[in-house]
Amino acid sequence: MKKSVLLVALSTVMVVLAAMTFRGNDELPYNLKVGSPEVKSISSLAFGPEGILFIGDSKSAAVYAVNTKDVKSPKSVSSIDVKAIDQKIATLLGTTSDNISILDIAVNPISKKVYLAIQSGDGTPVLMTLAEGKFAPVTLKDVEFAEVQLNNSPGVDDKDGRGRSLRVSTISDIDYSDGKLMVSGLSNKEFSSTFRSIPFPFTDSQDYASLEIFHAAHGRYETTSPIKAFTTGKVNGKEYLIASYTCTPLVLFPLDELKAGTHVKGRTIAEMGNGNQPLDLISMKKDGKSYLVMANSRHPVFQVDFKDIESFEGSLTEPLADNVKTDGVDFESTPLTDVQQLAKMDDGTMVFLQKKSNGSLDLWSSDKAENLTK
Repeated sequence: MKKSVLLVALSTVMVVLAAMTFRGNDELPYNLKVGSPEVKSISSLAFGPEGILFIGDSKSAAVYAVNTKDVKSPKSVSSIDVKAIDQKIATLLGTTSDNISILDIAVNPISKKVYLAIQSGDGTPVLMTLAEGKFAPVTLKDVEFAEVQLNNSPGVDDKDGRGRSLRVSTISDIDYSDGKLMVSGLSNKEFSSTFRSIPFPFTDSQDYASLEIFHAAHGRYETTSPIKAFTTGKVNGKEYLIASYTCTPLVLFPLDELKAGTHVKGRTIAEMGNGNQPLDLISMKKDGKSYLVMANSRHPVFQVDFKDIESFEGSLTEPLADNVKTDGVDFESTPLTDVQQLAKMDDGTMVFLQKKSNGSLDLWSSDKAENLTK
């Protein structure tokens, strides 16, 4: 009798364990599901935890989290030096370089592979990787993913006063930090410049804050111009959103103030030149010092020492004089020009997408960045 009871008990335990194992195998991390996300555009890329790649899709007014499963660290990291990368990618895609655009690059912090967001002439988005000089397509078919639709996004047909699409600016930049996906861009509200903070794994929660800045080069307060590029960082021990706008104000927003339903005025700490658009903004470290590095459309790559940001306690609230082009925090122009994209591989290594003087679009890395940080 005791033997029978023991056998029944063991059988019950085995069934329970089998059921637990079955459920465990079916449960995907971060509330992901298996499917094929309908990505219509790749406006911006950013990496989250454990090989999760965030894809900002302005056309769909959505962000997708895709499990790349690219989590193997290399034994060593090779320098990157790819000449005429646009021509090489175009050849792989069976087209010409004038028929593709590289819209963003991101480095997987684990594998150190470079991910490239490419758009063909007909608007079709393509995602590719580069590792050890070899390109590979990234399929979005039958992958583990999750998506979040952005609330209060501009409509498909909404246009600004110049007839330009507002939808394409739904997402201007994305980043991930401390369990949250951060998204800058435009909304359909009166104060349309918007910053969203979205918990990951995705939920129905979106902390939506409208933004206002004083643009000294324009001589006015603005609420409709989106952030073009941003990063985060500590200034005097407090976490800030560090944002750059067209023409080119640099603005600080305390992260703890960017909460749901708030309207936040940023502190403009620099005007870095009119007629220019920031293309990318990252933070770097060298020899214990922290720097901002900014790529620009009409200026060389700028660098800003965080110490100069910390020591600047004021705010630009008056229009620039007619003969003044820059003001506020000091910044340095580097020898690098026509850099279209930046990506951080690690604290001492950057990746540059640069149009060279001979017309070649090159992707290269600098593990010392000696010409950027002194």
